[in-house]
Amino acid sequence: MQRKTRILIVEDEVAIRHGLIDVFLYHGYEVDTAADGKSGLEKALGGSFDLILLDVMLPGMDGFELCNRLRVADPEQPIIMLTAKSGDEEIIRGLSLGADDYVTKPFSVAQLVLRVKAVLRRTNAGSETAHFIRLGDYCTVDCLNLSGQAGGETLAFTRREVDMLQYLSANSARPVSREELLTKVWGYAKNLGLETRTVDIHIAKLRRKLEPDPSQPRFLVTIRGAGYRLQTDD
Repeated sequence: MQRKTRILIVEDEVAIRHGLIDVFLYHGYEVDTAADGKSGLEKALGGSFDLILLDVMLPGMDGFELCNRLRVADPEQPIIMLTAKSGDEEIIRGLSLGADDYVTKPFSVAQLVLRVKAVLRRTNAGSETAHFIRLGDYCTVDCLNLSGQAGGETLAFTRREVDMLQYLSANSARPVSREELLTKVWGYAKNLGLETRTVDIHIAKLRRKLEPDPSQPRFLVTIRGAGYRLQTDD
């Protein structure tokens, strides 16, 4: 018998937590929950979850610290953060710490389920074939080990960052649009019309790691009106 997909929901608001349990049980997932950050971390590290749905505002340990600790323990753990609707800084901080995506409160249940399915679909799809990506003589990315070197410094990447680099590298002859990255890297269906800054924030994160001067990128460049292009040759 095939194992059910396991989701851990870390949410302190009882009504939201119970509502999410009902939603994901209805869609066929196996669900476990935690009501605070410390127990959420303990369950996340002690179990094998296909995805963790993580609220930002938690008692004991907030979602940011929890996300950071999970990323250190397992760089490939899929994580979606739930943030306040007006919390623009929360979104940037959560993605910078390694969350795969975010959903703002109040959220559409249908959109949340779509995003969870998209992250799981992409996680289970496997990676592109490139194992190493070289950006001139300045930077090398080891895609298998989520690590690299740039300007003599050691780098650590999340799985989502490497997925982006692999896709951009495989299509380096042309610019790749935000919409295409959402479809191919995050697994979203086309023309969903989702409002998300996920791609832009991940691009900014990658530039800080890959570029000698992130304000004047020479490898991960913006092609105005078309998208992003990874220039592998210096």
